[in-house]
Order: sequence, then structure tokens, then C-alpha cells
Amino acid sequence: MELHTTISNTISESIAVKRLLLEHTDTISAIGRTLCECFAQGRKVLLCGNGGSAADAMHLEGEFVCRFKKNRKALPAVALGSGLPTASAIGNDFGFDEIFSRQVEAFGLPGDALIAISTSGNSSNVIQAVQMAKSLGIHTIGMLGGNGGKLAAMVDDSLIIPSDVTARIQECHILVGHILCDIVETELFGNEGSVP
Repeated sequence: MELHTTISNTISESIAVKRLLLEHTDTISAIGRTLCECFAQGRKVLLCGNGGSAADAMHLEGEFVCRFKKNRKALPAVALGSGLPTASAIGNDFGFDEIFSRQVEAFGLPGDALIAISTSGNSSNVIQAVQMAKSLGIHTIGMLGGNGGKLAAMVDDSLIIPSDVTARIQECHILVGHILCDIVETELFGNEGSVP
């Protein structure tokens, strides 16, 4: 019975945090429009994060490059840090704090967008990536948690998940990521290529 209670409580907690996202639909919509403009202008989206947030960055890269719901033109997205030889070389030669910023410097161009994912908003390497992006004229988006940390005041657009529980924040980040993919596909491709 104790196990059932734990399961029920976790599901209920997740639902409660997701309900709070309904208060942030304007922010999610604005970020979606920014991504649409970026892709429509032939620019790319860079993504970065650590741990589970790195997995979310790679997940969303796959949705943009491959597809979300529609068979459509591939969209340029790059999850920074996903190439182990490059990430480990940067970490070894320059330090872990620069594994994303070096790649932003290498791949980023004015008009691109960077989605910085951090449950705390205080990850040093993500902060450095945002600083590099801003210096290059790249639009910065923070998918954050808790109080947003240092990144909340640094990025152009921030979505702060109203929770201090890492797992709940990450669950909402991937939900929002899927919503953004849906917005991009709907706005840029309409009904073409819809897959049941």
C-alpha cells in the first residue's frame, strides 16, 4: 500500500506543477513565435544543458531535425555537448565551464536562437553559453526552474517552472519542448505532412 501512495503522490505532484504552467501560456507562445521566426529566416536553434537537461536538449534536437508530428522539411537544431570527443576535448583543454560556450562560438551566428536548459538557472557552463550567445547576437531562451537563478535575468526570454523539485521541473521542460515543436510545425507547415 505504501508503494501505491508514493506513486499516487508523485503523479498528483506532477499534475499540480503542470497545471501551474497554464499561467505561462503567453511566455510559451512568445518563445514559440521566436523559434518560428528563427527557422523561417533560415537560422538554427542551439540547445544546451547538463544531465537530464542535456538529454532534453538532445530530445528536442531530434524532434526539430527529424519530425515531431509532421513529415516536413528538416529544421536545423544542434544539441551542444552531445559529441563526446568535442565536449571532452574542451573540458580537458579549457575546463568544463566552457564546453558549451566554445561550441556556441563555433556554430552560432546572429539571428540564431539558444535554448539554455537549467533546473537551477545557475549552471556555470550554461551561463557562459548564454554570455557567448549574447555577444554574437543570438537570441537567448531560458528553460529554468525554482526562482530562475542567475540565468533568469540574463536571457532574452525565460520560462521558469514553478517548482523546486528537479524531476517535476524536467517533466515540465519536456512538455513545454513538445509544445514548442508543435507550434513550430503548425505555424511553418500548416496541415502538410500530418502523420496520424
